[in-house]
Amino acid sequence: MSSKSIWQADTALKEFPKLQETKQTEVCIVGAGLTGITAAYLLSKKGMKVILLEADQVLSGVTGHTTAKVTAQHGMIYAELIETMGKEKARQYYQATLETMHFIKNEITENRIDCNYEEQDAFLYTNDEAYLSQLEKEAEAYKDLDIPGELVSEMPLQIPSKQALKMTGQAQFHPLKYLQFMLEEAVKNGTEVYEQTVAMELEYNRKSTVITKDEHRVTCDYLIAATQFPYIDHQGLYFAKMYAEQSYIVSGKWTGDYPGGMYINVENPTRSIRTAKLNNKDTYLLVGGENHRSGVSMDEKLCYENLKAFAKEQFEINDISYQWSAQDFTTLDKMPYIGPITKGDPSIFVATGYRKWGMTNGTLAANIIADTILGNDENPYKELFSPARFSSKPMLKNLFSFNMEVATELIKGKLDFPASKDIDELNPGEAAITTVKGGRVGVYKDKGDQLHVLDTTCTHLGCEVNWNSADRTWDCPCHGSRYHYDGEVMAGPAKEPLRKVTLDD
Repeated sequence: MSSKSIWQADTALKEFPKLQETKQTEVCIVGAGLTGITAAYLLSKKGMKVILLEADQVLSGVTGHTTAKVTAQHGMIYAELIETMGKEKARQYYQATLETMHFIKNEITENRIDCNYEEQDAFLYTNDEAYLSQLEKEAEAYKDLDIPGELVSEMPLQIPSKQALKMTGQAQFHPLKYLQFMLEEAVKNGTEVYEQTVAMELEYNRKSTVITKDEHRVTCDYLIAATQFPYIDHQGLYFAKMYAEQSYIVSGKWTGDYPGGMYINVENPTRSIRTAKLNNKDTYLLVGGENHRSGVSMDEKLCYENLKAFAKEQFEINDISYQWSAQDFTTLDKMPYIGPITKGDPSIFVATGYRKWGMTNGTLAANIIADTILGNDENPYKELFSPARFSSKPMLKNLFSFNMEVATELIKGKLDFPASKDIDELNPGEAAITTVKGGRVGVYKDKGDQLHVLDTTCTHLGCEVNWNSADRTWDCPCHGSRYHYDGEVMAGPAKEPLRKVTLDD
């Protein structure tokens, strides 16, 4: 069973060097995923000097673990946006997404990018009577916003469903092959790319200076934080304005004729379904879902097992070859934060909170930020997605709700006094939370029987991390920080690794 995504298994990406010196540039982009690469592509085409920094390898993060649906059907969102933001802003959200889809299609067509782009209808469906009225309300929102769609009683894919909401003219593609082209073009245009280069701090004195973990510096006129969580906060308090969710995907070879379409249900547990081509030949089914708040104490392996059971039961797919997970953030009003990090920092940009719809939201973010840097002030969506926006109706309610959950997890973690365990009984690949010298620690035994003993206190704001048995990571339930089993930071907002603990002899 491969823990790589189907996209990573199907793409040979070029490797780039680690930053080893001080640099100056016009634009520094931190994060080489969809947003960062698209922004580098757009800016370098206009002759701007760009440096792109990646903490790991390019496209190794969320973009490499997506379901890659290019769609405006972002779950049950439009009725909610009309209620909380008003009809005009809801229409703007749809229009922005539609224009972004056209941008992606045009880039693929004009540049003849071989990325398995296929137009498909998208379906929101339910098999639960309790959700029928919500689905009908969403269909009314489609009519109010002039979104092409209709309620249907049957779908092309024969799975249990009482009703579905169809949105026509959507698409799916191979995200890494699409972005591989953009990255290569950006490099041809002069963009410098550095992997294994962790951005840690920011100095600001008329110009921004990114300081890396190895204490190298990149000074720039404009900085784009295109990481999943902004690697800098600058009093934006993003950790308090978003929460992280984990989701899972399994994939196996499809035999026979697939009837077409992309599918996602509206009830829990989530089931997202589409197909993809591997090596431009074999068709694979992708089944995603089992969403939960990141870092909560649970059996993550069961999430994969539930998806496998669904795939085998509904589609008779027994050969599950790939499984992987992804984490993404949701904002207070469910729309991404795109633009200057704060009102006082017009040259420092963030792009975050895509709510699992990163193919469109991430591309939209790159276009908005590139337009702003290039002086194209006519972009009509800057204010809608501005991180400085505040709509009291949904935001105050969710700000309280989000942070009450954080407080609950913080207190629960501090009151958790696990009994001491005989860690010698751990098998390779297993972990346990126990007590050492009166403190809460996490212990993992690797394949070489080496023990990795860590203080479980998250280095961001002090919550207690939990073990993720499926991905073999330590995850924080408060703000979504993730650590490798050896304690090194995998995803922010944390910057420092978990503290290593020495066992008594």
